Amino acid sequence: MFERLKDRVNGNPALLRRGKTCSTRFLLEMGEESYLVDIREGRIEAVTKGPFNMTSWTFALRAPRDAWTEFFKPIPRPGYQDILGLAKRKLLRIEGNLHPFMAHLLYFKEALASLRPEARA
Repeated sequence: MFERLKDRVNGNPALLRRGKTCSTRFLLEMGEESYLVDIREGRIEAVTKGPFNMTSWTFALRAPRDAWTEFFKPIPRPGYQDILGLAKRKLLRIEGNLHPFMAHLLYFKEALASLRPEARA
């Protein structure tokens, strides 16, 4: 799932503009699976699948697989449509240095939401 993040973000000029001042490395966890995401000036340079030993990251977003599965539906149910909604429900743990995450919150929200398939009416 997260492997497609690089193509989705780097192929979206509006999202690249929004994140142009964002450079960081963060960890995404979906249950037992972990991914390191390297970002330089809004462009995702790499999404590397774990497991990792002693790897550094700035912040981490950790949630169970079923929470991410609901988040990635075309139209998620209430409480699952936003990463902060997942955190409010105590399904997503946000750890580490939160400054880059909060400073670029809309960028991260839109980047992760870009992995959803388009809703069909």
